[in-house]
Amino acid sequence: MENKTVYLDHAATTPVDTRVRELMLPFLSEKFGNPSSFHTVGKIAADAIAESRAKIAKVLNIRPDEIIFTSGGTEADNLAVLGFARANKKFGNHIVTTKVEHPAVLEAVEHLVKVEGFEVTYVPVDQFGMVDVEGVLRAITEQTILVSIIYANNEIGTINPIKKIGAKIRNDREAGKRQFPIFHTDACQALGAVEVDVQKINVDAMTINASKIYGPKGVGALYLRRGLKTEPLQFGGSQEGRRRPGTENVIGIVGFGEAVAIAEARREVDSEIQTELRDYFIGEVLKRIAKTRLNGHRTERLPNNINISFMDVEGEALLLYLDAKGIFAATGSACTSASLDPSHVILALGLPFEVAHGSLRFTLGRSTTKEDVDYALQVLPELVEKLRKISPVSVDPKYYV
Repeated sequence: MENKTVYLDHAATTPVDTRVRELMLPFLSEKFGNPSSFHTVGKIAADAIAESRAKIAKVLNIRPDEIIFTSGGTEADNLAVLGFARANKKFGNHIVTTKVEHPAVLEAVEHLVKVEGFEVTYVPVDQFGMVDVEGVLRAITEQTILVSIIYANNEIGTINPIKKIGAKIRNDREAGKRQFPIFHTDACQALGAVEVDVQKINVDAMTINASKIYGPKGVGALYLRRGLKTEPLQFGGSQEGRRRPGTENVIGIVGFGEAVAIAEARREVDSEIQTELRDYFIGEVLKRIAKTRLNGHRTERLPNNINISFMDVEGEALLLYLDAKGIFAATGSACTSASLDPSHVILALGLPFEVAHGSLRFTLGRSTTKEDVDYALQVLPELVEKLRKISPVSVDPKYYV
């Protein structure tokens, strides 16, 4: 069987859309100005940023000045957690979150707890990685200033009931005539796949980034509702309303705005196509390969996400074998790929280390075809069989689906 090249890691990053790239190119040369400069060349750059800010604001249904551009999703998450908590500590020192958050949220919260005297409650998730609405509400105390729940999990694809959680928090907050807690969600994987109108999903702060939606790497944004305070994480300039100083990444922001507009325009069509391929892939893997299980919710999941545990197999080894066949996937979040530790998300589902170590994430994209999926389905069974013959691992049968 001749090797193909099949990229199934779109949750890690995506190729830049040709329309996005064309819009960005002039800002490498003739439109090179610093947007803070008080002359025509600078004004061209400043106007381009304003235009991108307006594009994103339209999709999110917010005011343009409620967008803070950052270097990516990680910085935006850090600003939401660290910046907001520090700016509002006099009102409370308690944070509510889950164990399945992206490390950009989890590690920021851990720092606040270990170093800055904050307290945290981790609301448990069910066997599918979904948080319970009432569980979140029960965790909130008079000292809670921030609730941060991931919108769609970057590893297992489960979509949380963000709209319901946000509505409950907002209603309870208004009934008590309190400013807090505010509700933040990391929507880096959700953008382009599900509804992100913040007025409909009831969030006060939301993280997004460009590289997951066919935009450039190194640019993201935090939506922060007008009137909410946050401390900057760095100092040295008045950019982004002094909330994120430093010369703006003009070319990245230009690409980001266009990528957001395109992603929203394509959202329903892309979701329908990818959902069909996703369900086909999942069904065939579970049918063709024994001792496998799907991780995450079966239906309330991202259209492009497939996360499967292959029992009695080391995920890293299977990943390398797939790579040799031209199939590119992941063992979990790209941000933790250098670590040999098992996925914290899979462990949070109540599964043992052996299951977590054998989990692989396949994420589809706009260019993924049924032929691509069929090639992966041809290759996977023989590779799994080969690795199981030499594997010392034996997973308890109760964890099979």
